[in-house]
Amino acid sequence: MLVAGFPADAFGTNCYVVATAPGEQCVVVDPGIGVLDRLDAVLAEHRLHPAAVLLTHGHLDHTFSVAPVCGARGIPAYVHPEDRELLADPAKALSMDLTQLFGGRLPYAEPEDVAELTDGATLSLAGLEITVDHAPGHTGGSVLFRMPGAGSPWEADQICLSGDVLFAGSIGRTDLPGGSMPRMLASLREKVLPLADDTVVLPGHGPQTTIGRERASNPYLIEVSGIGGARPAAPTRGL
Repeated sequence: MLVAGFPADAFGTNCYVVATAPGEQCVVVDPGIGVLDRLDAVLAEHRLHPAAVLLTHGHLDHTFSVAPVCGARGIPAYVHPEDRELLADPAKALSMDLTQLFGGRLPYAEPEDVAELTDGATLSLAGLEITVDHAPGHTGGSVLFRMPGAGSPWEADQICLSGDVLFAGSIGRTDLPGGSMPRMLASLREKVLPLADDTVVLPGHGPQTTIGRERASNPYLIEVSGIGGARPAAPTRGL
């Protein structure tokens, strides 16, 4: 199994490429701002051929390059229906400050072929079996992508691409349009906490971690697990 990740030029958004092996088809996860050249280099280095783009949610820092990546290869983009409208108008999920930051400066196009993700569905793409968990809170359509990790660099039973739901030591912010702290806490309780401790987490920003590490030290997971401790401050990471 091949997993390659690198941060985008803007906001440090992690873009991932996942394949069964070099020289095979792959999926691209969250192609953000300024990733095209580096993504092309990763694909060429490993002789990979994208079969689809998977989007953990609809924020611009995760979707900005989806149209050129998909359009150049005639492949679909997958997104949850609650974030579908953000592919047409990403400004709907931005605060006023962020709208002013992006306004008129970053050309954006919607991908032509968009497929919708369903909670609990298993996608068979590029030889991979990818389970979709709807985990709203950061946005209404945030999802986790899980897949078996046998043969991965970590030899884990499972890998979870967590987008901006879960980070090392934190979670995604919930104060932007479409965000909800109650929904986020429910997602953490119902979708994240049940995962095995050795699950390797590849987040949308920052370094990789494991569920076991986060269960023991992440203040938001400690809160929803009912162990106790001080209530954590409002999260601030993610666009």
